[in-house]
Amino acid sequence: MEIEFFCKPETSQEWYARWRDARFKWYQDLGLKGSNLRLREHGKEELSFYSCGTSDVEYMFPWGWGELEGIAHRGDYDLKQHQQFSGKDLTYFDDETKERFLPHVIEPSAGATRSVLAFLCEAFAEDQAPNEKGVMETRTVLRLHPRLAPVKAAIFPLVKKEGMPERSMAIYKDLQKHFPVFYDEKGAVGRRYRRQDEAGTPFCLTIDGQTAQDQTVTIRDRDSMKQERVSTDQILRYLIERLTA
Repeated sequence: MEIEFFCKPETSQEWYARWRDARFKWYQDLGLKGSNLRLREHGKEELSFYSCGTSDVEYMFPWGWGELEGIAHRGDYDLKQHQQFSGKDLTYFDDETKERFLPHVIEPSAGATRSVLAFLCEAFAEDQAPNEKGVMETRTVLRLHPRLAPVKAAIFPLVKKEGMPERSMAIYKDLQKHFPVFYDEKGAVGRRYRRQDEAGTPFCLTIDGQTAQDQTVTIRDRDSMKQERVSTDQILRYLIERLTA
């Protein structure tokens, strides 16, 4: 994943710093934090002869540090080369300042697959959680940032009777209009929770007998495993607030 950002020579160092910091923050905002993530500025001995500066976003994989993205200030080298060998004038005329210049290039270049791997490594965890009998057992959970989770919420009827599947399906179809959701009515609710924990689904909604009485459902948070009752007409708002935080 790569872009070429063109800017004025006199503002290029400022733009380089802005792109470097913004790209590092992007990884932090999506869950790569702490000592496993670093921004490393290249020393002079590492720089290409034309480079005005390069920084790497690096992640500590199980086998050691690996580059996720490089942000390079390439100066005017690229356009000079194109200009020389194409014979075309690649200077830019600024109508506001009435000046002509050869732009400098800032090039953020990120690895898609290696970034996905880093997010998976960071998210994978095992902890202790009670099963349906109250006995503590090992839980495998993928703590993906909600914006990265493939499925945003799972909808469960507690049992396959008393109108619970019908109410669950209605909620499922309504939420499906807004983001990817999953419907599951197979097996005990505890096992359904575990399946969604492993898949990284942030929230699970359970429709039970109380739903018919007061129009509320239980929403369970993947990471804390805390549950709270939420009115059916507030489900969408509740999820959007947490999925976009």
